Amino acid sequence: MSAEATDQAPFGRRRGLPRIDLRNLRRFSRAALLGSASRGRLPDAIEHVAKVHRAHHPGADLDVLRKAYVLAESSHRGQMRKSGEPYITHPLAVTLILAELGAETTTLTASLLHDTVEDTEVTLDQVGEQFGEEVRYLVDGVTKLEKVDYGAAAEPETFRKMLVATGNDVRVMSIKLADRLHNMRTLGVMRPEKQARIAKVTRDVLIPLAERLGVQALKTELEDLVFAILHPEEYARTRELLQAHAGRPDPLAQAAEDVRGVLHEAGITAEVLVRPRHFVSVHRVGLKRGELTGTDLGRLLVLVSDDADCYAVLGELHTCFTPVISEFKDFIAVPKFNLYQSLHTAVAGRDGEVTEVLIRTHQMHRVAEAGVIALGNPYAPTEGADAPEGERADPTRPGWLSRLLDWQSATPDPDIFWTSLRDDLAQDREITVFRSDGGTLGLPAGASCVDAAYALYGDDAHSCIGARVNGRIATLSTVLRDGDTLQLLMASDARDTASHGPSPEWLDHARTPAARIAINRWLAAHPASQHGPREAAEEPESASELTGQDAQGAQDGQETRDVPQVTRGSQVSRGGQTVAPAPGTGRPEAGIVVDLPGATVRLARCCTPVPPDAITGFAVRGGAVTVHRERCPGVARMTAAGRTAVGVRWADEDDGDGGADYRVTLFAEAFSRPHLLADLTEAIAAEGAEVVAAAVEPPREQRVRHTYTLQLPDAGRLPTLMRAMRNVPGVYDVTREGRSMAAAR
Repeated sequence: MSAEATDQAPFGRRRGLPRIDLRNLRRFSRAALLGSASRGRLPDAIEHVAKVHRAHHPGADLDVLRKAYVLAESSHRGQMRKSGEPYITHPLAVTLILAELGAETTTLTASLLHDTVEDTEVTLDQVGEQFGEEVRYLVDGVTKLEKVDYGAAAEPETFRKMLVATGNDVRVMSIKLADRLHNMRTLGVMRPEKQARIAKVTRDVLIPLAERLGVQALKTELEDLVFAILHPEEYARTRELLQAHAGRPDPLAQAAEDVRGVLHEAGITAEVLVRPRHFVSVHRVGLKRGELTGTDLGRLLVLVSDDADCYAVLGELHTCFTPVISEFKDFIAVPKFNLYQSLHTAVAGRDGEVTEVLIRTHQMHRVAEAGVIALGNPYAPTEGADAPEGERADPTRPGWLSRLLDWQSATPDPDIFWTSLRDDLAQDREITVFRSDGGTLGLPAGASCVDAAYALYGDDAHSCIGARVNGRIATLSTVLRDGDTLQLLMASDARDTASHGPSPEWLDHARTPAARIAINRWLAAHPASQHGPREAAEEPESASELTGQDAQGAQDGQETRDVPQVTRGSQVSRGGQTVAPAPGTGRPEAGIVVDLPGATVRLARCCTPVPPDAITGFAVRGGAVTVHRERCPGVARMTAAGRTAVGVRWADEDDGDGGADYRVTLFAEAFSRPHLLADLTEAIAAEGAEVVAAAVEPPREQRVRHTYTLQLPDAGRLPTLMRAMRNVPGVYDVTREGRSMAAAR
């Protein structure tokens, strides 16, 4: 179905943007072709544009518009559109669209000239000389790159150029959106396959950009035009539905009367309007709710003077009608990332019909419809005594645009850029995350801690080893939610990218092009042969003991292991490799006196006591005694089973064994990273402890658990040892075995 065949009036048409009367434009153009207006007088063809512009900007200088029109008309003279109309009708239509939205004079001047450099002999230098550098920049920003020079890359590179220009002046994209809207309105003269191609680009790139810039009036009409071309059957069914309801009493009109009455009695001055849904919105609501009623085809819009009145209206509606609490949203206190502000609610009337209501001020409504266009000239010098000299206020560089500009500069390949751009724009919501330093970070919905790291630190995020979300340790794969508080944990030697870098699995959690591009670039520079996923050599495939010693297993219901005896110079086996223990004596006795002559002493694996822990023992098969901390859960189980305790105590100097070493099992919880095992064993050795055995569990969600059985020359050094292990980058907790074994298993 052609775009020209998709006129929606009178069904579902929103107020705001009127369609351009092409007959009037032809008449205006013919009038201009017959002769220019006298000096100082506006040409007939632009008179309507000037009238609309003056309604928004009463003091606007119209002379510059006259000059721009005269140049545009004379330059395009003799050129025709594919529809057969004089080409000048197109820049006039684009300019009128922007004028209706309240664009300021500079934008309208550039919109009249936006095709002159691309399609005529006019040069950018001429535009700059006659109309100034701002107009020159805007015209340059929307001028396409030549296919002769760029070939198949012309379209993506044109959009890249346009987006970069938008980063410096958002009015570039305002002109482009209006230009695309008029082209979509007149797309019916194109071949069906070309209509579909243009509609897809509009859907994937231009509509998301209109949404992000808050220009809802353009976005909704573009959506309907694309809907008609790409989904003609669904469009036809939606149109038939609206036609069927057109001849029936409108329940929204009655709801509006009821609301007016309530607000009048409350003494609140407000304008209550019925706001029909556009075609795509009706289609989406139908998919969500099934059969539609009259109240589903639109919403009520309540316009008031100030913010306080918005909440007063909300209070009256919730008092006099039955509110649907799940439908309430406050976008005034927390505006959307695209400048949008409104209160959203839904109430049930006397007949039980639920009506959705939007409440906003008149200024909020202008911004909701026109977005950044409603800001006028956002680059005018800041006024006021507190404004720094020459500084310009720029509220139009939101986080999404800054992120886009950052990652595009790192993507020279046009195909990758084009794919990444569409993926980025497919994220239709943005969340705000609060940083631990008090700042905020804007991210697309669905972003993970990986995305946050690259958004905040760029390539330095390669050394990120973990995060805290809302004060709790979280993996880098954690998906962030709106309002979360985030602290990113970085390796101490962040600049050593040979030791710290992303693993391929990070790509599974990266949602933003910036993160994916940076990770892929790092992985390409560090092939897997040198740096695999977090150095596979450090990630064993199982959690088996690295000593290779067989587990003794459960004896009489208690889980114990013989304390492995490793003498000086022995090596600890680990996943096919060996790790030498730290220097030490490796004495077999555990420094424990047992009231059972000849018994072999074993420290219970479930709690591995060290002095001065209170201890108790139990005899097991083979003439051995296992020693537990008295508060170990295993002691309670064996006592309940009727087992008799054996007296045990720590040896002292009088026993002639005061020099005994002590063994303890510690768990180190850490974020997976290269060289973690080496760094931990180095910290252990520095405290004079010997690694008797070690085990590394397979990493889960980028976290890893190390288990160390250590021999200490002095049990009093245990707290210092545990602090030293916690200070190793990436380690977020060190605990003794037995503290939370149930949870661990």
